Amino acid sequence: MDGRIFLSAPEVTGDELRYVAAAIEENWIGPLGPHVEAFEREVAEATGVSRAVAVSSGTAAIHLALEVLGVGAGDTVVASTFTFIGSVAPLRLVGARPWFVDSESRSWNMDPELLAAAIEEATRRGRRPRAAIVVDIVGQCADWDPIVEICGEAEIPIIEDAAEALGATYRGRPAGSFGTVGIVSFNGNKILTTSTGGALLSDDDGLLDEAFYLATQARDPAPHYEHSRTGFNYRMSSLLAAFGRAQLADLPRRVERRRAIFERYRRELGDLPGISFMPEADFGRANRWLTAILVDREAFGMGPLELMAHLAARDIEARPLWKPMHLQPVFRDEPVTGGRVAEDLFARGLALPSGSGLTTDEQTRVIAAVREAWRR
Repeated sequence: MDGRIFLSAPEVTGDELRYVAAAIEENWIGPLGPHVEAFEREVAEATGVSRAVAVSSGTAAIHLALEVLGVGAGDTVVASTFTFIGSVAPLRLVGARPWFVDSESRSWNMDPELLAAAIEEATRRGRRPRAAIVVDIVGQCADWDPIVEICGEAEIPIIEDAAEALGATYRGRPAGSFGTVGIVSFNGNKILTTSTGGALLSDDDGLLDEAFYLATQARDPAPHYEHSRTGFNYRMSSLLAAFGRAQLADLPRRVERRRAIFERYRRELGDLPGISFMPEADFGRANRWLTAILVDREAFGMGPLELMAHLAARDIEARPLWKPMHLQPVFRDEPVTGGRVAEDLFARGLALPSGSGLTTDEQTRVIAAVREAWRR
């Protein structure tokens, strides 16, 4: 062995230093200035929307999206259950309640038929949804055409959580461009990073004007500090934006590299009994942020947690797939429509090292370790 192999380590190519040095030399350090503005323009262009607002995290972006859509205390929001908690934790910040919706097997994203059923049932119970949070999971877009139609007919605005899917597409259109408001994440493990950060995306200037206002402590126009509302300290610093600009310029290569890593895993591990790979739905192209596999205990000889422990003993990081939100203790009392698909993905799922900086030799080590586990 030659060092630890991480699940999705950030890849720094060298251009980041040049961009950050320029920001320092120009004395643009705080959460404003030409690098923030340029990064926002470039993120908007990459995601096919008219405008972006850079903020401190993807979770902050979802919180702001809920605020600008008017979601508040007592409101119900239908939401993907198979996701990271950051997708839905901001509901608690605004006093709203989730109604979780299961995944479908083609893409592991929200099932449109179950979404329609959830809206109908919630409305029948007097909890007509105020908004929907739909996640593009593990780098693959949801089936957006029916989802947009269903929510449009119900007059429910959509927050598209594309935190994991930057660079993915649905019918040729970029992830992040399908919701009333979209969000992306630039966390350290994402396909591109600003170490921490995120952005709101929309074609609605009014919504993003309000998001910008709230993200900057809701400061009113005045020569002094005047506040008629309570806001948040959510803006991104110029240094992080400068770093992100260098990363974003490299996005197409990063997507292709992660897809190549996925395909090699599939070629060299796809013959093992009990190992299957996350499918790519015919309506889109995934960024393969993580190589996600399902492990059948009976066929493979061990379950995903045992395989994870086997890899950890060889200094290789792997991770279970998301535990559904309706199974999380913090949301135990919230309703869910469906649930079995997400529960099965959690029970059998495992993510393998997938960073775009993963070397050929490192991937060979991972493949050898998985095959060794099967032989044992």
